[in-house]
Amino acid sequence: MTQEILVYNTLSRKKEKFEPIKPPFVGMYVCGPTVYGPPHLGHARSAITFDIIYRYLTFLGYKVRYVRNITDVGHLENDADEGEDKIAKKARIEQLEPMEIAQLYTNRYHEDMARLRVLRPSIEPTASGHIPEQLKYVQEIIQKGFAYESNGSIYFDISKYAEKHPYGEISGRIKDDLLQNTRELDGQSEKRNQADFALWKRASPEHIMRWESPWGAGFPGWHIECSAMSAKYLGETFDMHGGGMDLQFPHHESEMAQAKANCGAGPAKYWLHNNMITINGQKMGKSLGNFITLQELFTGNHKILEQAYSPMTIRFFILQAQYRSTLDFSNEALKAAGRGFNKLLNAYKIVDKLEQTEPLTAPNEKLEKEITEAIAKCYEGMNDDFNTGITTAGMFALAKPINMLYNRQSDIHSLKPEIIIQLKQVYKSFFTEVLGLQDEADEQFKSLADEFLQIYKVAKAEKQYDKVDQIRAVFKSKGLVIKDMKHGIDWGYEE
Repeated sequence: MTQEILVYNTLSRKKEKFEPIKPPFVGMYVCGPTVYGPPHLGHARSAITFDIIYRYLTFLGYKVRYVRNITDVGHLENDADEGEDKIAKKARIEQLEPMEIAQLYTNRYHEDMARLRVLRPSIEPTASGHIPEQLKYVQEIIQKGFAYESNGSIYFDISKYAEKHPYGEISGRIKDDLLQNTRELDGQSEKRNQADFALWKRASPEHIMRWESPWGAGFPGWHIECSAMSAKYLGETFDMHGGGMDLQFPHHESEMAQAKANCGAGPAKYWLHNNMITINGQKMGKSLGNFITLQELFTGNHKILEQAYSPMTIRFFILQAQYRSTLDFSNEALKAAGRGFNKLLNAYKIVDKLEQTEPLTAPNEKLEKEITEAIAKCYEGMNDDFNTGITTAGMFALAKPINMLYNRQSDIHSLKPEIIIQLKQVYKSFFTEVLGLQDEADEQFKSLADEFLQIYKVAKAEKQYDKVDQIRAVFKSKGLVIKDMKHGIDWGYEE
């Protein structure tokens, strides 16, 4: 925890020094998925972004309580207060119970995130499992004069709120503009202002997902869910609130208003938002035919995909950009990410083999300086608003001397022992603990690789070139290559 971290706070629109409210404890709330469809690239970027933050803070020694919710009710089609509940609509189409849909896609989300090596949060509450907390929160807002009942629904009164608190702090939207630009919507006349948002919605007779309330049968509004659950598990004020940039308005803006109305202060000290993924320069969307699920990426089963891409390739692709920047997907970018990942993986495979067996010779100050600077770059990237693009560049800079030392292009005995120890520790810990990368090669084949190499060595010595080519082909089929070096033979990952 000796590292000084800067985070970009969406609320202040500047980078700020990260100072937890109660160090070493950190409370972090992230908006999870609405589980009505299979996980896609957008889900992956948000999950990996906050997984990295969780990992790095934990790596530095902070005690992080990471809460990420599951929205399984209340999220309407247009992200506001009109249309069907997204899960209920999917259930009607699939002829299943809404909670069957929610469970199905929650399971798929967990499966895909596990393949991407996204750690499970400390707590993962569901909206449907916290109805009493939401009802209590709504009642408190009503009691404080910032909400009203209309035909069995409860709406947040933005005009009333704006008399005491600024509205639009996160998104930069102005209350007067919101009120002026809202259009009349069918069935919305029960609102005092069209910009008011639902805290609780009256359920129609055919609405399956419904609960009893003081105002009749209904279901919670989308925004109240996160306010109630974050307050329950992290308190009224906690350190970090995260989510995709598309959640700034109306979701996070509404969360901010609800918290200030109820508690007098915003819920989080720092607000962090990851940017979107585009597909060949276009926004991802089903209407454009470029909507890609994670399963389609893993299998290659999509018309715009040229091949299947492994989970670690996708993870590394996302890590190569700073989380606040737009990330453009293409087959070329994914292939390049795969090669880059394998380059780091090759260094990870051999770094533990670096051993000093002789006393220190004349020191190689130039190489020591390169290693020290690359290590510093790994930390500098993470400390500068979790910029994994800089950190991965630092890892590539470390991979170079690892390969040079292993291939004996540089003399390992020209480096101080403490430099070698630091090189190994930092590279391994950043590869696995911080960046969350792992080897995906066939473990059964890897266990036999050394035996194959012995056969290869003999065949090469006896000039049995057909057998040499056959063994090389077997390795290639596994995405591996045989490396002939001056001091021996080894295998690595195809770059």
